[in-house]
Amino acid sequence: MSLVIGLTGGIASGKSTVAKMFADLDIPVIDADVIAREVVEPGEASYKQVVDVFGNEILKEDGSIDRPKLGSIIFSNEEKREQLNQIVHPAVRKRMLKKKEDYLSQGEKCVVLDIPLLFEGKLTFLVDQTLVVFVDEKTQLKRLMERNQLSKEEATDRITSQMPLTEKASLADEVIDNNQSIEESKKQLLDLLKKWEVIE
Repeated sequence: MSLVIGLTGGIASGKSTVAKMFADLDIPVIDADVIAREVVEPGEASYKQVVDVFGNEILKEDGSIDRPKLGSIIFSNEEKREQLNQIVHPAVRKRMLKKKEDYLSQGEKCVVLDIPLLFEGKLTFLVDQTLVVFVDEKTQLKRLMERNQLSKEEATDRITSQMPLTEKASLADEVIDNNQSIEESKKQLLDLLKKWEVIE
């Protein structure tokens, strides 16, 4: 029997670290952020739609989409952001499902879907188990300020723009508490994978 795990967390919670732990165990990880970039590359159907909606001014000289420029347009304009999401999200979902099916048909026992907006996007139906990487607010703030060289105010803005991690943790099937060391988080992950009978 195969198991599809939905991995999520918040900014600076350590989700990428845990995704890497899965990969190191040879468990395939399908990353929604990576696919979101792939589906708007030149030649893709979504690329054409994005250019149709936002115009050629969002393109770089080589014809690829200037992400910071597009980001600055949608950041302050909810209507435009919604338009972009309606183009990109279905394409991402479709490609993630295709990759998931490919892995399962190759006999993989376990596949991880790494989806930052797993709960917000109501995408839990895509997976069998949901796993949240959790840190407390103080740790999250400190890590984000250090990682991205942000002021306390900037870091707080980014954190509060997301669903609180406490809320995500309450919705999840399982939680990895990432407040301690990486070794401690890895131990929690291995215990979970044993419980799910992915590893012995």
